Amino acid sequence: MYKAETRGISVTVMPRFVEEESSPGESRYFFAYTVEIVNNGTEQVQLRSRHWRIIDGHGACQEVRGAGVVGKQPVLEPGESFSYTSGCPLNTPDGLMAGSYTMATVAGESFEAEIPAFSLDSPHVRRSLH
Repeated sequence: MYKAETRGISVTVMPRFVEEESSPGESRYFFAYTVEIVNNGTEQVQLRSRHWRIIDGHGACQEVRGAGVVGKQPVLEPGESFSYTSGCPLNTPDGLMAGSYTMATVAGESFEAEIPAFSLDSPHVRRSLH
């Protein structure tokens, strides 16, 4: 589990490798991740957009930006949470993801809530110790 908190917005991520959606022989590795966003602050916020950096096992970086998450732009009152699960295909058996959510307050102020960096690891990774 990976966790970050920004201005009272807690973001927790639990990634997992999805064997049944992967084809290692074809360099296709699929990872799912569940995100929980909790408003520990004192004001209502809305998740407006997301920004991901996806880095494969070779160091190639892909950036993804878009409105909301899983087609939603949830509004969170203080104490409320929102969870969702999404996925990420890679052509390497491991990688990293990190990013941020653009949150907006009722007053119209926007800020970036950090998504913690988390590793995508499959059992197909060949590691060597030196």
